[in-house]
Amino acid sequence: MKHNDSPAVPRRRLLRSCTLAASTASLLLPQVLAGSPASAASHGTPAHGPQSVATLTYDLGDRAYTLPETGEPVELAATVHYPKGLGTTPRPLVVLLHGWHETCADRAAAAARDAAEQAEDRDAWSAANQKLFSWPCAPGTRPIANDRGYDYLGDKLARHGFIVVSVRANGINASSVWGDENASARADLVNRHLALWQQLNATGRGGLVGAFRDAATGEPRRVDFRHHVDLNRVGTLGHSRGGAGVTWQAADHHKAQLPAGVKVRAVMALAPAYNVMTEDMTAYEITKTPMAVIRGTCDGQVGREALSFAADATAKSTAPFDRIEIHGANHNHFNTQWSPDSRQVAAWDDAGHDDNRPGQCTEPGESAYEAQLTEADQRQVGAAYIDAFFRRYITGDKRFDAMLTGRRHPPAHMAPVDVTAGRP
Repeated sequence: MKHNDSPAVPRRRLLRSCTLAASTASLLLPQVLAGSPASAASHGTPAHGPQSVATLTYDLGDRAYTLPETGEPVELAATVHYPKGLGTTPRPLVVLLHGWHETCADRAAAAARDAAEQAEDRDAWSAANQKLFSWPCAPGTRPIANDRGYDYLGDKLARHGFIVVSVRANGINASSVWGDENASARADLVNRHLALWQQLNATGRGGLVGAFRDAATGEPRRVDFRHHVDLNRVGTLGHSRGGAGVTWQAADHHKAQLPAGVKVRAVMALAPAYNVMTEDMTAYEITKTPMAVIRGTCDGQVGREALSFAADATAKSTAPFDRIEIHGANHNHFNTQWSPDSRQVAAWDDAGHDDNRPGQCTEPGESAYEAQLTEADQRQVGAAYIDAFFRRYITGDKRFDAMLTGRRHPPAHMAPVDVTAGRP
């Protein structure tokens, strides 16, 4: 069953997907799989080891611009992870884009929605759901910081020399844009952020000047990024509907919309929501840019066709394409804000479960069970492959070739992660 997360109907009743082979998984460290730690200085990553990282935020307002199709407001806000020592060589940039999820941390509305779902009261469910998907949020209600859900990934990439910008897309999540328009709107949001960074890097001017805040304290921070960002080496990662968005953004037909001087070198689709767009893949075709797709075998929101979506988008490509299946991984645990351990509003485990099989998961509606990864283990496995992918195709570090093609497997005490190089 295809992904269908329309806010008009109770979401949990629509989460069904396709069966995959059962297995187990455990922690996965990229250095275990990558081979000997040869010097990476020639690849643009630090030869002396991981670097210290700083984290900033910026927010240009909940109504920074409006969607041209609908006039609905969208914010320009993001979390930035970067090496504290920027050095003299410009750093490659990775943009992270989350998918469709609630926008406002309204606990009362969340409780009301759950109660309405149990009572099968569609009107009450819709009223509560509207509060959770509003933008801007009602006075006194905090927005859900969906962009902060990838702090673990931003930190890891920044330690390896990248500047990482995780953008917030709450305005788009609360909007009425759908299908291809939704993917297009997300692509435009990424390009707007890239344009801000292009101006800041080239001139030291623009909307980001004076906008940075310390992520922990909220205090203003002045960081001179001018000439420290290599916009000729950009990577993009999109989770869920964000996966469709970054595929659209990097597609051949849309390269003219990239800000001047920006070159996307690698695209990662993380559990992409593949079927909220049309069947015409022309607008998503990528023919010269390396791409990878990751999906967990216990994903309760997108089926295995997510892998096919990415394969179809790159069907005419001459660049590398990798498919990665993580056994025991679900959809939401890749984002900490969506995961139960965060205690965030609307956080939940989307995998299918059976009371008689504790610790096991399956795709909802199916019968092939396997050990479910913990939240931390799932993120460590995913981050290992994401980090390897961007280090390989943005910095040219060939130590990760065997890992990304499946020639090198996890150690014997770890269950396998299925990796397939090339299209079906």
